[in-house]
Amino acid sequence: MEITRVFDILENYKIIKPNQPIALAHKKEGNWIKYSIDEYIYQTNLISAGLLYNGVKKGDTIAIISSNRAEYNIVDMAAMQIGAIPVPIYPTISESDYRYILNHAEITFIFLEGEELLRKIEHIVPEIPTLKGIYTFVNRGRFHYFEQLINLGKENLEIDKINAIKATITPNDVACMIYTSGTTGNPKGVMLSHQNITMQLKMLQNTPAKWSDTAFSFLPICHAYEKMIVYLYQYLGMSVYYAESLATISENIKEINPTMMTCVPRMLEKIFDKLESAGRKLPFFQQKLYFWAINVAFDYNIENRTLWYTVKHKIADKLIYSKWRQAIGGNFDIVVSGGAAIQKRLASFFSAIGMPVFEGYGLTETSPVIAVSSRAKHGRCAGTVGFPLEGVEVKILPVTNEIVCRGHNVMLGYYKDEALTKEVIDEDGWFHTGDTGKFTEKGQLVITGRLKNIFKTSFGKYVNSFLIEEKFVQSPFIENIVVVGENQKFAAAIIIPDFTFLKLWCERYHIPYSTNEEMLQNEDVKNRFKKEIKKYNSHFGDYEQIKKFELIADEWTQQNGILTPTLKVKRPIILERYKPIIDKLFL
Repeated sequence: MEITRVFDILENYKIIKPNQPIALAHKKEGNWIKYSIDEYIYQTNLISAGLLYNGVKKGDTIAIISSNRAEYNIVDMAAMQIGAIPVPIYPTISESDYRYILNHAEITFIFLEGEELLRKIEHIVPEIPTLKGIYTFVNRGRFHYFEQLINLGKENLEIDKINAIKATITPNDVACMIYTSGTTGNPKGVMLSHQNITMQLKMLQNTPAKWSDTAFSFLPICHAYEKMIVYLYQYLGMSVYYAESLATISENIKEINPTMMTCVPRMLEKIFDKLESAGRKLPFFQQKLYFWAINVAFDYNIENRTLWYTVKHKIADKLIYSKWRQAIGGNFDIVVSGGAAIQKRLASFFSAIGMPVFEGYGLTETSPVIAVSSRAKHGRCAGTVGFPLEGVEVKILPVTNEIVCRGHNVMLGYYKDEALTKEVIDEDGWFHTGDTGKFTEKGQLVITGRLKNIFKTSFGKYVNSFLIEEKFVQSPFIENIVVVGENQKFAAAIIIPDFTFLKLWCERYHIPYSTNEEMLQNEDVKNRFKKEIKKYNSHFGDYEQIKKFELIADEWTQQNGILTPTLKVKRPIILERYKPIIDKLFL
């Protein structure tokens, strides 16, 4: 059937996979709670009926604040098919952001889970004049809950009424409103139409292999990236399993052996770090073989491999990679990496060991995909994000090298902010991403940085901090790094060490380990970091090299406001919070 509105996915699913035993599944108290497509559709209609009984009308906004679970999809679809607008909100944002978004979006109903979330928003409720009610996904004893709305829907189910409303919803209507986490200012409400999203699904439908039928999801479904991918899973009739928690990801993967999942580069980096650390504990000859296999994986070329390389790869796969796959779990057709750039060597590494990495690029404002790896000739190459989607024009502006795009993926605009919308979408319909890039000879898009992350030294030299940081985090000693030096004579850096690896290094060299803070004052540790900085500086010109650095023992997280939900560092926050340290670096 023709999919023109997002909720059409459910009817389409029923047609292409009528006997699918599991459409959605999540864990509750250690057991998988499974929904067939019939149960999914039935409960969606019941929630729609319950919302209509509560007075929800077309254009009303419904906030969903929750981790990934099947009921999330049910409420999402139920709202859309009666013309209401779901507003997914991160469970990890600050109280002030909750207050801003719930008021700015004029929320009428909130669906949420968790005692912690209740505590965060309970006292904000009187400050939201448009709010009519709150539903919790489980009975928390203080508000109405999901099962009550299901029962209300059973008592008032009028399918003809729901279908009549569905018939009035057009592809150009707002399907959802996603507030960008951003690195500066208040969150912005990105309005995406049904067409924005359904065109993504049509353009991406051939990315997974036909045999790929089990999806695993652990990234926040409130993020445009994961949200669209979960729609794609359903569009293709796949079973979607949600992780029980971030702590159980590896355990859940082994339980369900997924064929597809998404991740952010940081997750792949952490998997690699664990594999690398395990190798350092092996006896001498085993360690040599282990790191030989790692280097073979780094040299993996997705499209062109020599006969000699193929022989080496087969040996490494039999001796080492097969054991890694068994340890990691899964039966992967695709691992889609997005949210940030992945190191080229890691994209090659994971593809080599049997977790084929497909890289994607986009923003919430572009629904979100602009370009992605594909199965087309030259469609997948480590270090690139593949070709632009069909129907999406992409060009690189002269001088600044900014990436701009135009097409079916560009948002309707920012909610209640026409001026800001005009700032990012010009008169000719080009959306300005703020990212810099280039095309390869084969037409693949390469992301080279962020305009805001390029600064000029006092000598007039431009420094792309993104490229420097990307190289330095290859070091097992470095967890996070921010390069600074705007209007200064040289580039400097604030570095968060990888303390897990640092402890292993100290053990190896018999250096007594006390606390993280004290170890950063240890002369042996300081000298080792100087050596590491020198090693990675060799990849850059003199004006780009880090001349001074400061090691700090702080933890950068979403909770303390330094990382975005996709684990990007908020540079303005770093520059403000560590101003005394940064100033001292340039004395």
